[in-house]
Amino acid sequence: MTNSAPKPISEVDTKETVTAENPPTNPKIQDSYVKLAMRNMVRKGKQSLWHFFLTTAGLVGLLVGLAYLTKP
Repeated sequence: MTNSAPKPISEVDTKETVTAENPPTNPKIQDSYVKLAMRNMVRKGKQSLWHFFLTTAGLVGLLVGLAYLTKP
């Protein structure tokens, strides 16, 4: 019977390191949606800020309009 207990951190095999020359061997690993969104926002900063402003203005306009229409 083999010992299936996890190895302590000091005994973990650290021979493989991920660098630009040595990409990870598992191609199924993908970046998370949040990571991709943040990368895209940094790359297109001005457009992201403009869309944020439009969304904020639209939401405030909607709330003010609803408050005006539903006032007693």
